[in-house]
Amino acid sequence: MTAVVTGGSAGVRTAKVTQTQKRSSARRSKIVKATLMYAASAAIGLGIWSFLAWWYGPTTIASPAEVWSAAQELWESGVLWSSITASGQRILIGWFLGVVIGAPVGILMGRIAIVRQLLDPYIEFFRFIPPIAFVTLAVVWFGIGETSKVVLIFYTSVFIVTVSTIAATVAISENKLQAAANLGANKLQIMKTVVLPSSIPGIVTGARLAMGNSFLTIVSAEIVAADQGIGSMIWQARNYGRIDWTFVGIIVLGIMGFIFDRILRILSSRYLSRYGVK
Repeated sequence: MTAVVTGGSAGVRTAKVTQTQKRSSARRSKIVKATLMYAASAAIGLGIWSFLAWWYGPTTIASPAEVWSAAQELWESGVLWSSITASGQRILIGWFLGVVIGAPVGILMGRIAIVRQLLDPYIEFFRFIPPIAFVTLAVVWFGIGETSKVVLIFYTSVFIVTVSTIAATVAISENKLQAAANLGANKLQIMKTVVLPSSIPGIVTGARLAMGNSFLTIVSAEIVAADQGIGSMIWQARNYGRIDWTFVGIIVLGIMGFIFDRILRILSSRYLSRYGVK
């Protein structure tokens, strides 16, 4: 009898090991397929780009080889790295301030009627005015230093996060709020245990959208008043007639945006998954 039990346990363990190996193999196969698809997509994109560069000529479209050579030139001179760090720092500081201020304001506007009535006209007015319209005023008010760029990024981010948070807060089921109240929770406890957790997916969505808009704003801000940054580098490329530098700046912005958004997605899904963030 003991031998039968032992044999059965060994069979179960073997089956579990086999299932684990199959899942691992399927996961590796999925990763390989995804990698091949990305590589194929990149190859097709480079092929189309090379054809267009050949068709229209180097004065209109720089080829991948020319852009790579220009990127090496800018990197070796230190211009590319200093531009990346300057723009990245401005974007992260302004975006972070926009999220930190926009999320609480959105929650308060979503849950407290008088706050929403007071602030809603200003939100609806200013969020339709593009940040580039304030570039000159930002330089006059805050100077040509870092503050003016950070303020413009903050202006870009805060309204997006606020509106997204309001939408998430208003969408909370009244049954959840009523259930918490019936269990004896006061307004502050309801805010902490029901409203805030339910609003986190909306806050994350607003933060991602705000990050994208921050990249739209940084170029215009740096073109007007900046000695360093991707926008400044693109403007200098125009002055020197270096279209390959322009392509480098555009590609770097896309890569930076992809990396920033991917990091935000990974961190959100890892630490906020229990709140419904995917």
